[in-house]
Amino acid sequence: MPPVIPTQQTTARPHSLAEDGYAIAIGCAFIAMGLMLLKAANLVTGGMAGIALLLSYLIPWSPAALFLLINIPFFIFAGRAMGMAFGLKTLFANVAIMGVGLAMPTALQIARVSPFFAALFGGSIIGFGILAIARHGAGVGGVGVVALILQRRRGWNAGRTQMLCDIMILLASLPVLSFERFGLSVLSAAAMNMVLIVNHRPGRYIGH
Repeated sequence: MPPVIPTQQTTARPHSLAEDGYAIAIGCAFIAMGLMLLKAANLVTGGMAGIALLLSYLIPWSPAALFLLINIPFFIFAGRAMGMAFGLKTLFANVAIMGVGLAMPTALQIARVSPFFAALFGGSIIGFGILAIARHGAGVGGVGVVALILQRRRGWNAGRTQMLCDIMILLASLPVLSFERFGLSVLSAAAMNMVLIVNHRPGRYIGH
């Protein structure tokens, strides 16, 4: 009989306010950077980021500013469904995404980017941005908030729930994008959601 190896008991400790602020700031920077890459390649992705990008091709507004504006109705919903702290953090995250997104072009100009790279890398870092924000008690609004609520209350995987919503968002982009750009946009949404499917499972992360 093999020896029994004792398991180490771990106790989850809540994140401090400073840790929450730092992680949310990093997550917002990732999302803003991902939006910038996808915009430079004329692509769309899933979630509220996808809707913001899609609208930015129809009206001359920054995707980061549109990201905040279309999420306004979800702030109240997030506060009521997930608690005031979650709602306030979500509001802070969205304002930060807009601020970073508007300031980033003054520090970085993308003259050329491979659409394939933009789809894969841009989608992935948006996913990691959403993951960082979610693990510190906030959301990015819209579909992401709904997916997190369903995961917390019903145990539904947030990444899979968001993927279903993303299919509808991507289909809405068909009249705007070429077939090639549509295919790459599907890749960006898949890359974003795979980050959440693999890393954001109930019971996998013990931090609060």
